[in-house]
Amino acid sequence: MVVLAAIGAVSAWLQHDAPGRSAEPRTEFTAHNPPAGLPTALTTGQHLHWSSCTSPPSARTGYDCATMKAPLDYRKPDGRTIDVALIRRKATGPNARRIGSLVFNFGGPGVSGVSGLPDFLNQYESLLDRYDLVSFDPRGVGATIPVRCGKTADDTGYDGDDACVKHSGALLPYIGTSHTARDLDLMRYLLGDERLHYFGVSYGTALGAVYAHLYPSHVGRLVLEASIDPTEDLDEKKLSQVKAVQAAFDRFAVHCAAHIRHCPTGDGPDEAARRMARLADRLEKKPAPAGGGRHLDADDLAYAVSEHLRLGTDGWSPLAKALTALIDHNDGRPLSKGADDIGSADRAAAPRDNSRVAHTAITCADSSLRPGLERLDRDEARIKAASPVFGAAWSTGVYLCYGWPFDGERTTPQVNADGAAPVLVVGGTGDPITPYPGARHMARALGDGVGVLLTAQEEGHGTYSQNRCVKKTVDQYLRTGRTPAPGTVCRGSMS
Repeated sequence: MVVLAAIGAVSAWLQHDAPGRSAEPRTEFTAHNPPAGLPTALTTGQHLHWSSCTSPPSARTGYDCATMKAPLDYRKPDGRTIDVALIRRKATGPNARRIGSLVFNFGGPGVSGVSGLPDFLNQYESLLDRYDLVSFDPRGVGATIPVRCGKTADDTGYDGDDACVKHSGALLPYIGTSHTARDLDLMRYLLGDERLHYFGVSYGTALGAVYAHLYPSHVGRLVLEASIDPTEDLDEKKLSQVKAVQAAFDRFAVHCAAHIRHCPTGDGPDEAARRMARLADRLEKKPAPAGGGRHLDADDLAYAVSEHLRLGTDGWSPLAKALTALIDHNDGRPLSKGADDIGSADRAAAPRDNSRVAHTAITCADSSLRPGLERLDRDEARIKAASPVFGAAWSTGVYLCYGWPFDGERTTPQVNADGAAPVLVVGGTGDPITPYPGARHMARALGDGVGVLLTAQEEGHGTYSQNRCVKKTVDQYLRTGRTPAPGTVCRGSMS
């Protein structure tokens, strides 16, 4: 042990001149509250062995990677184990000011944290003075027992539910959010933290809230940004979302008519809906070239527009230009490329990772909703009617878990966390993906004295990176543990 400590100290000394590193030798933290019920081989007998990351390429400089052993089935903790892939960016501040690790989940479900941390680091670098920034691939995603539903075991595409059973059937019952939340507690302990400090975005708010419900005494500083609504079932979520994205598009149309010359959507929301309907009809008959041998159809149009709306007002000017190119010149490249850059690839193309099939598998593992065809038809009609621009594309989502070969866990997640430390819930009033009422409901559902709501008057999905007031308030909470006063509102683009 003395030799290892000496090697570690020398290693830290050798790195003291590295950019962004603290000059003093690093002190590792130790926790004394391992998760209950697990064998010692997974708790006190397990240590994370961090080394240079080999993938993704963006993580090969400045990041460390490790693998954590966890039970496949927490009801059988002595049984089969899985490998959970982790990534870390070490804190740059002095040891005396380091709080611990801040664990991120960037959403989805299905988003890889191992790829996501390097991609999103610039948004959170201000926190490196106090925290190691850590993320991971949740169960079913990336390098952590990835779900496979393609034609072969290596195919990241989707070839139907039977293919999921064939290639991943032994894993599918164990990839839901409650299982990943248990992984989080084991991760917390192995990272050396008595309490979990966590930043969840979008779906990541569901994971953080479920963790708080399961382990209220282990809650440290939890940020839930762009919160899901824990009171809605899967189909209610789709209906709320399609209404929110339509409302965001209407606000874009108003802005476009007032401020953009030759606005492609006309003189306001009503004209915009008519023009988009004509465009969708045209693309349904003959999809537009989108570059690289791809084509843009009516559903692709709806999803690509929604991806621009996710960016808030920053996405409005590029959206207007891309729609002009598509309407006037039948050129789908700007709209498709813009959506790709944001994170939504052409649905007809083979994805580079398994995020889409993981999204389906985790969603259906969480949701016990398995409606019959009569309700499905009714829900499909309701969603179509709720949005002239996005309804048709969104409505097919009601069939997501129809025929899924395994039961889901619950209709809605359990998130009450009585006795937990305060949890900061951030909601944007113009969020087109996780509508603002969901943040209010989440703060309330966490329990009195637990959920604290911070409201941002902003367009777009997530506000931390674009609203100074939100960033300042969240950073203060993460650094000090102090929550904002009840009813705090950050002004922004919708003020």
